[in-house]
Amino acid sequence: MNSTHADLPHRRLPGQKATRFDMDETELLQTLTRVVSTLNDTGIRFAVAGGCAVYARGGPPSDHDVDIFLKEEDAESALRALEAAGMTRVVPPEDWLVKVYDGEVLVDLVFRPNYQPVTDELFERATWMRVGPTAALVISATDLMVDKLLVLDAHRCDFVPLLRIARDLREQVDWQEVELSAGESPYARAFLALLGDLHISDGTGSGHHSPPATEESA
Repeated sequence: MNSTHADLPHRRLPGQKATRFDMDETELLQTLTRVVSTLNDTGIRFAVAGGCAVYARGGPPSDHDVDIFLKEEDAESALRALEAAGMTRVVPPEDWLVKVYDGEVLVDLVFRPNYQPVTDELFERATWMRVGPTAALVISATDLMVDKLLVLDAHRCDFVPLLRIARDLREQVDWQEVELSAGESPYARAFLALLGDLHISDGTGSGHHSPPATEESA
């Protein structure tokens, strides 16, 4: 899922379990339920992100991993709680997240998505939503789209999955805010221009463009 973070397979570390690239949706949701239940018991503030957030908001099902956003100061407490619940900690090379495995399912605990710290404001923009068998705070569609766009670079530039997500979530997204937050990236600008050309966004940021009659009748 996210993000990772761009729904790419994770680098495997020495001694780390191999992860299937495509996980069963039921497995992911079961892991998400265990993570949500465990973190709720700690009182740590967190929000569901990545592919599970896309799924919760009506986008395509996730098939990679579970992404959780939380503050950096809460990461160690979250790790200890998840370890106590039977999950396995791994040490990633990245300095913006920590990871655990629930069986073969990877869980990313992200505290600096795209090197920007998780903030109270992000949690305040999030919405309490049902995600499969559980319910939790889910990051806003706008924050989700910004996060997805900012991971694009010369090596990760596949617009196809992002296009589907944008179509499914378009009415929930503040496209003007996405442009303001991600517009420094040439890859994000190119994708947003594509959305405008395809009438997925209205090109001015309202996110409420109605598709052409040919699409409605298709």
